[in-house]
Amino acid sequence: MDMSSREIRMPLSEVVAVRQDLNEFVVSLDRLGSRQAAGTTDEHTVGKFIADWDVARRLARARHVISVALDGQLSEENNAEIDVLCDQGHFYGKESAVSPSTDQSS
Repeated sequence: MDMSSREIRMPLSEVVAVRQDLNEFVVSLDRLGSRQAAGTTDEHTVGKFIADWDVARRLARARHVISVALDGQLSEENNAEIDVLCDQGHFYGKESAVSPSTDQSS
């Protein structure tokens, strides 16, 4: 499937909600990283942020919003191809996974 020319439509309200969540995560994690680099926070702070800000659930919701749009607009075969691509990601805890920050292959 050639994905470069394909477009998927999503309700603007859903796109805005996902973007708001992603923006909160990116800005907050950047600030946490800066504080860790400066030595003004400990290693437990990121875990506390993830738990307190319900990051896992909110990211799962963002994934769901995108999946619903894909499922509704692409064929079953196209969605299966996308699922295979997504399953090839780097996952924490996967024994053979290499940290993206240390992976020099690309």
